[in-house]
Formats: sequence, structure tokens, C-alpha cells
Amino acid sequence: MFERITIIGFGLIGSSLARAIKQNNLCKTLVCADPSEEVGITVKVHMLADEVTTDLAEGVKDSDLVIISTPVGAMRDVAKTIASGLKDGAIVTDVGSVKTQVALALQQELPDHVHVVPGHPIAGTENSGPENGFAELFRDRWCILTPLSDTDIRAVEKVTAFWEACGSQIEIMDPEHHDLVLGITSHLPHLIAYTIVGTATDLEDDIRGEVIKFSASGFRDFTRIAASDPTMWRDVFLNNKDAVLEVLQRFTEDLTGLQKAIRKGDGEYLYRTFSETRAIRRAIVDAGQATYVYPTQKQEGAPPAPAPKKAAGSQE
Repeated sequence: MFERITIIGFGLIGSSLARAIKQNNLCKTLVCADPSEEVGITVKVHMLADEVTTDLAEGVKDSDLVIISTPVGAMRDVAKTIASGLKDGAIVTDVGSVKTQVALALQQELPDHVHVVPGHPIAGTENSGPENGFAELFRDRWCILTPLSDTDIRAVEKVTAFWEACGSQIEIMDPEHHDLVLGITSHLPHLIAYTIVGTATDLEDDIRGEVIKFSASGFRDFTRIAASDPTMWRDVFLNNKDAVLEVLQRFTEDLTGLQKAIRKGDGEYLYRTFSETRAIRRAIVDAGQATYVYPTQKQEGAPPAPAPKKAAGSQE
């Protein structure tokens, strides 16, 4: 599909993409560009790329497709660093879960002779690092593209074909609308999970120990979400604060309604609310978005293949 692809940042998403690219033979040469020498060593050990470099500008030279897979807070600096090394006609995309600020940064920092197609694969686990990636991460998951108004349609088509080859379904969306939707479906759940687990850690030592010892499925799922990469999620909330604050206000109002119902003993209100939310869960299951398809056999650097389990959230 491409002669040369460069992935900048080999965390969970970047390394999973590398595995998917190799598995599906999507390029002749795959380059790992990551400032961390330790990450580079891991990439070499697992043979995830054909070339490895810590020099980002050097790493993008002659590449047809450049994928920025770093925390969103670092993407503007990355764009500045690689701008001079990009060839004419190169396509630059990203995997950040915030699109308005990222699209603006890429548009401002990258030269006019490249095509910018911001993207966001709705995929992830609570694990991070190149050793935890697996090619099946994107299978049957959505990838949202938010191309700029002047982006060449052929570049969008190429990025679409690339993600489809990795197993994803594609949706084209306005960046602001993306940020509001993901604020509800991803960002708010992570904020709640961090808060609940934080509340548990603030309890007295004896109670905290019992919370850990007797964790029920609900709390276990929250701790799984709260184990996500703190750098990535710090940047998400700082770069999508308007949308997050809007949905957080709505959530606070709904939570207040539940609080009043419990205080008043209004079982009818509680039952009606829980029935409506149960229907949402069933719709998610029916849409095939409730479980992950893990490798049937353990691959190099991939997690073990557990029995399918319900997913309470994901790290994008």
C-alpha cells in the first residue's frame, strides 16, 4: 500500500499498528521513530520495524505515510520537529483521542506540501508500551477521520484504505463533534474511574485494604480503566476541556437526580433509569463493541489470549 511508513511513538497503539502493518504487508519499509532509546531496543528485540531511530526528523524522510502516535500534548512539538524532513506529497495522520486541537496544531506546524488527515482509532487497553501491542487491536473497531476542509480527497481515501486493511471501520466526522462524542463515551468514563479509585485510596488503611481484598466486578473494571497511561489522559483532558466540562456538567445534573431519588426512596425513578441504561449496554453488545478479539495464539509482545470479557472502557 505504501513504500515507506514511519510511526512516531511506539506505545500500545503505535506498536499494535506496526504489528498490523507487518501482518498485512502494508509497506515495504517500516520505520520506528521514538526519542526513547529503551523503546528502540524493545522494538528491535520484537522485530517490530525495519529501521529504528531516535531522530524524528530523520525518521520521516522519504516516508509516504507518517503516523504520529504520541500523547496529544506532544503532537505540536512533534509536528514542528518533523516539518523540515517531510517529502512533497507525504500523508501525515495521528491517533490522538482529541481532534480539534490536534488538527489545528498539525495544520499550523506542517508545510503546505503534505496532506494532513487527523485520525482516531477507537481502540486500546489499559496496558501501555511496545511489548503490549497486538495486531488484532483494531479489528472490528471504529476509526474516526477528521480531515481538514482543504485535504486532498485521495489522501483521505488512502488513509481510509490503510485503516480498513488493519481491520477498522471508518467514520468521517467534524473535529468538534468528535470531541463532544468522545467526551461522553471515553473521556468522562475515564475521569469517573480515576475519581472512584482515588476516593478508595483516600480511605483509612484498614478499609482500603478490604476494598482491595473484596473488590467486586464493578470496582475491578474501574481500576482497570484507571490503570491507563496517566500522561496520555492528562493531555486528553487538557486538550478537550470544553467538551469534557460540558458533559461533566450534564453528568453532575443526572447524578444529582439519582441522589434525590435515593434520598426520597423513589424506586420507580431508579428502576426506570437503570432499565434505560441497561438497554444501552445491550445495544453496545449487539454492535460488537463489548469485547476484544485477542490473538488466538500468543505472538511476540502480545498479551495472553484470555476468554472474552465485558469491557467497561478503553484506553484510546
